[in-house]
Amino acid sequence: MEDYSNLMFRGQVAEIQKAEGFYDRHKASYQRRTQSALNPDDVAFIQSRQSIYIASVSPDGWPYVQHRGGPTGFLKAIGPTRIACLDYVGNRQFLTMGHVAEDPRVSLFLMDYMRRARMKIQGRANLVRLADADPDVLKHFPTEGTPAERLLVVDVVAMDWNCPKYIPSFVPVDVANAATESYAAELQAENDALKAKLAELEAGSG
Repeated sequence: MEDYSNLMFRGQVAEIQKAEGFYDRHKASYQRRTQSALNPDDVAFIQSRQSIYIASVSPDGWPYVQHRGGPTGFLKAIGPTRIACLDYVGNRQFLTMGHVAEDPRVSLFLMDYMRRARMKIQGRANLVRLADADPDVLKHFPTEGTPAERLLVVDVVAMDWNCPKYIPSFVPVDVANAATESYAAELQAENDALKAKLAELEAGSG
């Protein structure tokens, strides 16, 4: 994979960083942490997502951001620098599909609001109908019984982890429900034990 700063910190971005005194610091930092491939922690994070944001560019240069979601594991790392997911039935506007057909460059945000973590990915995407998808890639996904129509494959060109500053902390409903149910079960067990003890004491006093 490429150095994220070499890919993204160009032109006026680089000039502003230099004027503000941050350019050299960023260059040194990104050189130290540039990877040749996704590491196990990256893969675990990618494959634990339930949603992502993907940005593409129109033929006129207008950026467009779309949400993609699914059950945990809907997004998979299928190679050292490749990720993929099924693309479900949408609103039939085909914006991302049309954009990447002309310009495959995309940017992805993978958010973990509960842990306040964010992975940024720059890559080249291919979005095709399932009938036209590579069988070797498609075998990673269960297609039976899903509303999937297409397969999105992104070859990762560069990636970066962002700092957690200003990321709000949200707890997913399933996590909150599990915690509540566990706490409620503990309270119920404690309540039952107290009732049994009270009944025992009342029986002894009689």
